[in-house]
Amino acid sequence: MHSPSNKSAYEALGPFDGPQWPHIAPRSTFMMIAVLMGIVVFLAFIVNGLVIVVTIRYKKLRSPLNYILVNLSVANLLVTIFGSSVSFFNNVIGYFKLGKTMCEFEGFMVSLTGIVGLWSLAILAFERYLVICKPMGDFRFQQRHAVLGCAFTWVWSFIWTCPPLFGWCSYVPEGLRTSCGPNWYSGGSNNNSYIMALFTTCFIMPLSTIIFSYSNLLMALRAVAAQQKDSETTQRAEREVTRMVIAMVLAFLICWCPYAAFAMVVASNKDIVIEPTLASMPSYFSKTATVYNPVIYVFMNKQFRNCLMSILCCGRNPFGDDESSTVSGRTDVTSVSEGGGNKVTPA
Repeated sequence: MHSPSNKSAYEALGPFDGPQWPHIAPRSTFMMIAVLMGIVVFLAFIVNGLVIVVTIRYKKLRSPLNYILVNLSVANLLVTIFGSSVSFFNNVIGYFKLGKTMCEFEGFMVSLTGIVGLWSLAILAFERYLVICKPMGDFRFQQRHAVLGCAFTWVWSFIWTCPPLFGWCSYVPEGLRTSCGPNWYSGGSNNNSYIMALFTTCFIMPLSTIIFSYSNLLMALRAVAAQQKDSETTQRAEREVTRMVIAMVLAFLICWCPYAAFAMVVASNKDIVIEPTLASMPSYFSKTATVYNPVIYVFMNKQFRNCLMSILCCGRNPFGDDESSTVSGRTDVTSVSEGGGNKVTPA
């Protein structure tokens, strides 16, 4: 992961020894990434903190379907604390000043909480599929189901992020050597087998769950809209939900595809030459998800938005939306009710 002209300098200076400029990249590159991480830290604390505060403040938001949104925000805050904040500090300094042990800890925590956030998106999609498409008949999504969904994200992530701490792969400095992650670079059956397992269980599986769930959801909503061609409300709801689902899937792909693709390319061809700056981009870019995921999944929810504005504006909503008109406990996509004609209700 180096430029051939700087190979000797790159290898002579260890990642924990001192500033990596100008051997790896100009100091300005480190500063630009530090600025990016600083902005991410600032915004992520605000938006995810607001999600948690508003949920605590308004009891009607503490419905089973919203548990996973709070779980996502908690994971985002932990990524920000253990990942983005550390990256900001290290890029200002120019190297991983905290040492090897903290590098391994940072790599583990970022992987753990990042995968929790990733799987939270998949569980959220699957929960909506269960509630809206009703594949299990008259299934009632209750608190215990929500708790199990949240618990699954942490247990599953823990299972797949612990192995590098015990010898199956490892956590090492990556790219500009100011953040740490799984060892995609060294090659060998030990590292490659872990990367393939991680790629399958923590990217392909959640992505497949999201595509399956939202595809079925869209088909169900379009079927309802087709039955109610004369209903402007139903048609508008179907269009709004379609846009929301497309935004959710695209956000997932934009965030995680570069990182997954980079890992697989490097793991399969350890002799490939990639500039350290380019090698760092997928990792840093994935950390920006802590900002825009809450915006897409939470702040575009009308009920949550009304509660948020009531807090920020001392009990008054400048947009004039009537909170009582929203259905308690709904997320962005609400239910398809049966009996007396199907009905779609926009969030």
